[in-house]
Amino acid sequence: MTATDRSLELINSAAQAAADKLAHDVIAYDVSDVLSITDAFLLASAPNDRQVKAIVDEIEERLLKELDAKPVRREGDRESRWILLDYVDIVVHVQHSEERVFYALERLWKDCPELELPADAKATRGKAEEHAKLQAAEADREPGGEWR
Repeated sequence: MTATDRSLELINSAAQAAADKLAHDVIAYDVSDVLSITDAFLLASAPNDRQVKAIVDEIEERLLKELDAKPVRREGDRESRWILLDYVDIVVHVQHSEERVFYALERLWKDCPELELPADAKATRGKAEEHAKLQAAEADREPGGEWR
């Protein structure tokens, strides 16, 4: 079994919404062969809690507006470190970068086929690593802008 056209439509719209809000490392998997509860997973991350929430809000708004889809369940709002949106056909995981590394969902689903995403979403690959390098470089600077 493969992901339905409706699932692919939801995934692509959600991936574009995440990319538009500067999500990092957006990727989607067709999990329909291994799970009976959903067709696809979308994973995205952000370097801070505020951005995680902004990405989730944009995905919800876009899917409602464009595809008349509302999540049947939303979990993880309180701390905004990992928010899950369950649309039945797809499940969206937006994680803080630290949780993304720790839980490594990609490792769990690596045997599932990766779904094709819009170009903007594909362009987010490697952004978490770039951000981490910039943060490390900033940490090496003295408060006055001098390098240590």
